Parts: sequence; structure tokens; C-alpha cells
Amino acid sequence: MKKYFNYIALPALALGLVACEPEFDNDITENEDFYTSGSADFSNYVSVGNSLTAGYADGALYITGQENSYPNIMAQQFALAGGGSFSQPLVSDNLGGLTLGGMQIAENRFVLATDAEGNPGPARLAGTPTTEVSNIVAGPFNNVGVPGAKSFHLVAPGYGNVAGVATGQANPYFARFASSANTTVMAEAVAANPTFFSLWIGNNDILGFATSGGAGADQAGNLDPSTYGPNDITDPNVFASVYSQEVAALTSTGAQGALINIPDVTSIPFFTTVPSQAIPLDEETAATLNASFAAYNTQVLPGLASFGVITAEEAAARQINFSAGANFITIQDEDLTDISTIVQGAPFNLDPITAALLSQLRQTTNDDLIPLTTAGVLGTIDEAYVGFLVSQGLPVEQAGLLAINGVSRPLQDQFVLTTQEQALVTAAQTQYNATIQALASANGLAYVDARTALQNVANGGVAFSGGILSSQFVTGGAFSLDGVHPSPRGYAFTANAVISAINNTYGSTIPGVDIGDYATVTISNDVN
Repeated sequence: MKKYFNYIALPALALGLVACEPEFDNDITENEDFYTSGSADFSNYVSVGNSLTAGYADGALYITGQENSYPNIMAQQFALAGGGSFSQPLVSDNLGGLTLGGMQIAENRFVLATDAEGNPGPARLAGTPTTEVSNIVAGPFNNVGVPGAKSFHLVAPGYGNVAGVATGQANPYFARFASSANTTVMAEAVAANPTFFSLWIGNNDILGFATSGGAGADQAGNLDPSTYGPNDITDPNVFASVYSQEVAALTSTGAQGALINIPDVTSIPFFTTVPSQAIPLDEETAATLNASFAAYNTQVLPGLASFGVITAEEAAARQINFSAGANFITIQDEDLTDISTIVQGAPFNLDPITAALLSQLRQTTNDDLIPLTTAGVLGTIDEAYVGFLVSQGLPVEQAGLLAINGVSRPLQDQFVLTTQEQALVTAAQTQYNATIQALASANGLAYVDARTALQNVANGGVAFSGGILSSQFVTGGAFSLDGVHPSPRGYAFTANAVISAINNTYGSTIPGVDIGDYATVTISNDVN
């Protein structure tokens, strides 16, 4: 993920709640003779997937995160019932960055730090990373999770070709451990000869679209993934086809396994931390803004509705109103009617700058989702826009007042996930999950409902032996500082969910772990 802000304002934190050391003793008795594998064979467990499988956390892949990946936690539990060793393509340090030819190509991890005013928030850990992509590590590996991978990437030859990393044609994380330039992730997984596997893929097929604020395209109906952009939604038929291939490959030698479904993007703190009503204004500023938009609210919008350019419902939705206190964010909504050309003509005769401002303007509602990355933009001045306005003849002071992001300068598409965009994500996710569940049933595999499990974490939290695990950013314990990937404690929770489904399917008695024994987020002021 991109570096998105130095700090985000957070409530005062009880730092003991987010310490990096385990907090509770494991009271589960690990008696190897007591636990059984049922009809499953855990002697050679192989995990396949993306960043969630690799142990990615805090915006990076680093050793501690990999050691606390859900597959590594599961493998330790499988060892109690005949499970074998579990190898991972570990990176070189706990900084998390990557280099290629000595040049850094991926940023270091986030840690929790405080700014000069004592406000806590995520910041990048300082230091020079030592994980060089071109230094290939030899496998085979039991964990073939590849951060950034979409469903169709797992069967794409050359996805691990080091020569293609610089041009974006290959994945740097896979390039580190691919056995040859032309191999595929699935080929690596099958070559490891699993007796048992887990497959968790498909999250990135919708996640990039969501985290970019819907800046990609919905590729439903396009069966050629080679034409997709990085933030596009994968066509459900493409997903079904490649996912079927992957399951067939993993079960071809008689291996048993678990298929994990796709959680809701709305259940992660990346979309639940920044409120849609996030603009604090005093009474005087609110009055000034309302005066600026008065003619738009009372003349332009009713006029456009009376002309039939927009509906009365759209006119009502586009009203702009501010008050003292917290206010909804102003945005450009690409699903609204573009009125910029129309309002430049009679009877409105607006200038081009004002027309562009009003083109698809509205304020957010409680149903819109604001990405965590937007936190560093709200209320700031768009300096490039100031420069443009000055070039058009506006005084610098006036230009600055018109360039306040989320207030006088509406946020662009990438800074908000609208309800229409959420619907596209949900539609694809629903079809992906139907495919996963059907293939689990058809092949006698365990089906893991991660979607429901993470909904429970998001909706009030889940109790454990030392407290409540929730999706509250930083303090909830379930998620790391990128707001998308789990913390070690969150990965432990995931491992337990998968183990439970496996026990139910294969009659095994693999014990879960005490999630209180796992860390949450790391505190450090050693930042850039």
C-alpha cells in the first residue's frame, strides 16, 4: 500500500492495550496424544493465497508478521496431530521494505508513533530494508501466499519473473521464491506435494477497486483479465474459471483442504475509521460557506430539475448545507449528472471554474465510506488547484479559500467509496463466495465462512480470554496499522476459524489457540 499519512488523530490510547508483547498465558493443554487428525492428513500442509496468507501486516511483509501468519499458526497446531514442518519464504528483516537492484521499491512497515503534539498514529518505521528481490530464496515452501495476487495471477506464467518486476509485469514477492522465471504460483504449490491445503484468494479481485475509492472499473462481462487495470473488479466468470482450476490442481493428488471465502470490505477499519461527517466548522465559517452555495441550492438545482436535466430526487441529494460542528464532506460523485456544460449557458451563465466545481457535486451521507487514506487529505489545501485558480486570475487568498479539500474543493473519486460503488463490490463478492462454497461442497472440502467471522469482529467484537477483539482501528486488536490486514491477534483469530471448519469437516480435534497470547500493534517513535 502507498504511504498515506504521517499521523491520524485518534482518541487518547491506553498504550498497554496495544503493546507488542503477548498479554495472556495460553491455558490450552497441548497433549500430542490427545489430539487427532480425523480423516485428514496434515503431514504436509501447504497454504495458497495472497497477502492474508503470507502474513502481510502494517502495510508491509516482515519476519514477525510472517511468523504470525494464520497458516504458520495452524501448522503449529497441526503438529499436535501428525503435522509436519512448515517452511515460509521469510524476508530478511522486520522493516518490511523491498529493494530491487539496491533501489527501494516497497515501503517499510507502519508502527504506532506520536507526533510533536503527542497525537498517536501510524508512521513508517525508519531504516534501510535488506530484502533484495533478486536474491532468490530456494524452496519448496509450504506457504506460497503472494501479497498483491488476484485469483488469475496464481495461474499466470511469468508472475514471478524478476525481469518483469520493474515494469509491473511480475510480482516482487513471488519473484523472491519462484523456482523459475516462467513458473506459476499454483505450480509451486503443487510441487510441494501437499497432503492438506488451504486456499484463500479473491480478496484482491475487489479490494483494489474498494481501497482506491472505486477508481477502477467493474470488468463484469470482460473475460480477458490481461486487459484489466490494477484496481478493476474481476469478472465473476473469470474468477470461477481460475478458482476451479486451482482447486482441481490442489486436489489432483488426493489432498484434502479448506477453502476460505471473501470477507466484506466494509468490515475492515480502512473503511470504518474516518466518518463521512468529518469536517468541523465554527458558526461563522459555516455561514460563509452557506452564503456561497445559496444560489446553487435555491436557483440552480431547482432550475435544473424544472428543466428535466436532473430529477427532483437528485436535486435534493445535491443540496449543500453546513452548520457549526461536524459536517458531511463535499465530493464529486461520478454517478451524478454532469451539469458543468449546461450551467454555463442561459439562464445560469456561470463561469467555467464554478461550473466545474458544481459539475457532480454533493455532500457525503452516512452510507458513503471514506477510506483511511483520505484522513491526510481532509481540510488541507490543494496547492495544485490554487495554482490553477491563480492562473485564471483569482487572487491567492481567494484561491486558497476555494481549494480546501472536502469543503470548498470537493474530493475526487479516489477519496470516497459511494453506495453505488459498494454495490458493485458486493455483487462480485457474492458471486465469488457462491463459487467457493459450491466447490467446497463438490470436493468434500472444509468451507470457512471468514465473511461471517469478521462481521462478528466488526459488529461489537468477539470475546476471548482477556477481553474483546474488535475492528476498532488501533485499539480493537484485530487489525494492523494499514487498516486492511490483521494483526498477529487477528491472524490467530483467523487460524481458529479455519481450524474449527476443518474439525467439523474431517472429524479432527485440532485445538485452537488463545488469541490473547498474540500481539496487536507495535509502538515505536523510531520513524522517518
